[in-house]
Amino acid sequence: MIENFKPLDNTKTYLVTGAAGFVGYHLTKLLTSKGCKVIGYDNINDYYDVNLKHARLEDLANDNFTFIKGDLADKEAVDKLFAKYKPEIVINLAAQAGVRYSIENPQVYIESNIIGFFNILEACRNNPVEHLLYASSSSVYGANEKIPFSTEDKVDNPVSLYAATKKSNELMAHTYSHLYKIPTTGLRFFTVYGPYGRPDMAYFSFTNKIMAGEKIKIFNNGDMYRDFTYVDDIVKGIENMLCNPPKGNYKVYNIGNNSPEKLMDFIETLENAIGKKAEKEFHPMQPGDVYRTYADVTDLINDFDFKPSTSIAEGLGKFAEWYKDYYKVN
Repeated sequence: MIENFKPLDNTKTYLVTGAAGFVGYHLTKLLTSKGCKVIGYDNINDYYDVNLKHARLEDLANDNFTFIKGDLADKEAVDKLFAKYKPEIVINLAAQAGVRYSIENPQVYIESNIIGFFNILEACRNNPVEHLLYASSSSVYGANEKIPFSTEDKVDNPVSLYAATKKSNELMAHTYSHLYKIPTTGLRFFTVYGPYGRPDMAYFSFTNKIMAGEKIKIFNNGDMYRDFTYVDDIVKGIENMLCNPPKGNYKVYNIGNNSPEKLMDFIETLENAIGKKAEKEFHPMQPGDVYRTYADVTDLINDFDFKPSTSIAEGLGKFAEWYKDYYKVN
């Protein structure tokens, strides 16, 4: 455990970008439930169903939460946000997500993930903060064959533009941390899933198709492994870090379950959770995909005495329960 560990401080003002997004919603929910003042910022784009984003925001409505609609690529808007609310701790979760979408629509990734993050860094430089945390991704490991993936590994061979933008974020954050002494922590998330999740992610789109009686597409003939990580574990990992900026001002952590699941086992568990079998259609590997993800979480354990531990049976059970309630299906 790190020395002088500080628990969550509800006297601070927290800025969560991407607050209407999946992880942003869950983090904001936790922070406001513990009495923290949270400023949420999101452009509510239509990459996936905006109704789901509005539903998250409605569920977040309370006196501790202030929502501002805006785009990270709008430098003037970001500067005004910082000048007005003076956040002490910033969690940048806003990004254009999705590996496959980045192959078809590269422009939006540059605007959101590169220009948008640059604007956040500049705002933190000009309005000093106590800690900046930002979402990176397991995708930075590319087709790494060494497992588990360690933050000590070289990550110079991304296989998608999405991954390249996340690697770029890490380099930019490191530079700003070094030059301007901004305490900065990067968060490499591993395949996050759970209630209020992203409909473009496999488990969610699988569920949509299974419930509709449609075939699901399974890539690489099902021979893939993912370190599926339940969203509550991701949020707990972030909570531990918020008031504990890294020594030396810069650090990157893996937040993953440290237990890769075979895709076919994951699908079987999902079928059991939903109570319905999937019709399957097998396809070859897609461009930008990787065979396996596997998080080395040694630093997370050493520094915070914590590692994600929710099983896929428990996590998918909670997702299925939420899905049926939200979409009013049986």
